[in-house]
Amino acid sequence: MTARIRILLVVLVAAVACPPMASALDRSVLDSVVRIKPDWSLAARGTDASGAPRDPQGTGVAVLPGGYVATNVHVIGDAENIEVMTEDGRTLKAEIVGRDRMTDIALLRVTADLPVLDAAPDPDLAAPVCAIGNQFGLGLSVTCGVVSAVGRAGIGFNPVEDFIQTDAAVNPGGSGGALVDRDGRLVGMVAAIFTKASDADIGVNFATSVPLLMRVVDDLKAHGKVKRGFAGFRAQVLPPQLAAGRAGVLVESVVVDGPAFKAGLEAGDIITRLDGSPVLSMPSLEAKIFMKRAGETMKLETLRGNGKQMISIALGIGP
Repeated sequence: MTARIRILLVVLVAAVACPPMASALDRSVLDSVVRIKPDWSLAARGTDASGAPRDPQGTGVAVLPGGYVATNVHVIGDAENIEVMTEDGRTLKAEIVGRDRMTDIALLRVTADLPVLDAAPDPDLAAPVCAIGNQFGLGLSVTCGVVSAVGRAGIGFNPVEDFIQTDAAVNPGGSGGALVDRDGRLVGMVAAIFTKASDADIGVNFATSVPLLMRVVDDLKAHGKVKRGFAGFRAQVLPPQLAAGRAGVLVESVVVDGPAFKAGLEAGDIITRLDGSPVLSMPSLEAKIFMKRAGETMKLETLRGNGKQMISIALGIGP
């Protein structure tokens, strides 16, 4: 083998092992992300290590035309007066359209018609992503990493969760920011830092998935609150004697004359799949049901005794 051929082979192997880096993120993506400064009471603000009142700040991302900006409920708290600062230096008053504490999602509206990011397709594991946020109130900045996991639920931040986990660095002030792919499309809304004892970043951060974000945002815009579908049953984790060799949740009770009752679901059934996807835990089941609206149908695969059942439940109007 000649030296020239050896060099070509080395170059080809290197190109396969280390593909070219993605092009730089288009700066215009920052136009869709804003800094948020809620007017908290002194009691709610608390004090920093020096005893001075904290200056709460967070982030928001434009999600619908007409100036609609999503953020986290924990970013705005119970504030009634909120200012939004755009990347081009404008300061705008924000109207609170609605809060959903089940998912920690809030919707604001400003008078400026901010550009809305396109939604990304469902992200793949290890796909490159960047978090855009107002870290520590310093202004918008970009940190990048990869998608570490998808479909995270039961983490413990909110009653309903559908998180994308990322190692892109996120710090206080970044909540409500945008998690975007290499093309600047919205993958999720930054929501939480997982840490044991401090707010220091340890590479385990979570963003609310776009499907859950838009499910809530659409209802907040239309109704000021989320209208949930009602399935009419309660479930629990599988007890040890039933959990061996299988995944799913156990139906604990069924509301008489409710949607599940009419569809034939019974206490003692084991739900193994919903709409074709495995049911691995109670939080994942709750998140999937939350995504449905009244009138929509969900298809359950269940075990009853030694047999499988296929049950279709038309959801009723929830509380």
